Amino acid sequence: MNDRSSLSTPGGRRWGLTVGPVQYLWPRERLLAFYAELADSPADCIVLGEVVCARRRQMRLEDWLALGRELAQAGKQVVQATQTLVETEADLRQIERLGAETGHWVEAGDASALALLQGRVPLVLGPHINIYNHRALQEHADLGVVRWVPPVELSLEALACIQPPEHPVTGWAQQPIETEVWAFGRLPLSFSARCFTARQHGVPKDQCGFPCGDDPDGRLVRSGEGEDFLVLNGTQTQSAGVHCLLPHGTALAATGARRLRLSPQARGFGQVLTDFEAVFNQGAAAAPRMAAWADLGVPQPLVSGYAFGQAGMVSHVSLPSEMPA
Repeated sequence: MNDRSSLSTPGGRRWGLTVGPVQYLWPRERLLAFYAELADSPADCIVLGEVVCARRRQMRLEDWLALGRELAQAGKQVVQATQTLVETEADLRQIERLGAETGHWVEAGDASALALLQGRVPLVLGPHINIYNHRALQEHADLGVVRWVPPVELSLEALACIQPPEHPVTGWAQQPIETEVWAFGRLPLSFSARCFTARQHGVPKDQCGFPCGDDPDGRLVRSGEGEDFLVLNGTQTQSAGVHCLLPHGTALAATGARRLRLSPQARGFGQVLTDFEAVFNQGAAAAPRMAAWADLGVPQPLVSGYAFGQAGMVSHVSLPSEMPA
């Protein structure tokens, strides 16, 4: 399955590259520097907002909206994301304000956002909205949906059946709903009202002191056998392996999708973004580019099992040193 990407698209259409929301607690200065670099990057779409924990307030809604305006002026499509775990009335009011003030598309993190925003703004169905069949996507289409990010555990074969390119579900303005595939980053597996990072530090969730800020790529958890297993990121649990579909362009193209989501990691992400552009839009080979990632600090291992209907930690990624002579 480690296919060399030959990625000519119908009509010469480019692959769209979306940078997903930062899932970790990074200091405000680091966030602003990160997005300043993205303004000159190959990404054509950037998703903004705090999606993991409402108590992380380095950036207020006004800050996200102002940042969105700056990135839009730089030529980027901007999507404002809502939280994945909505717990309070204040969280709901924040979603209401997004519907009234953003001026951009909004990515719904959970069903409450769908109820509050339907018909008011173009909606993106985030990866935590449970769309697992064609009928479910059809039922959401009338809410004003323009794009969907399939749940990360869906195989490429399955998502091609849910949104087949020959008979696509249409949404906002009767246009086909665009499919955006999670192509890079640690997989967001679950959310909890409990904060596991606070619990590990022995502090209450509501007065935690933000220990998750000490782990810019989350905190690694190993199994009893000493193998990397999961990553704790506050209320979110992620995979330890980094899901990576860089070598699987042909399989991705067969689904009809033409947009990829890259989820930020703390180190080496700029090079990752450059490499996805080179492979998917310029015809470069994937393996030599991935070989340099470990030295840049990109978390390892690289995995891709879910994309092919297997356990998520299974890898179909072979680096040059691992390939048979």
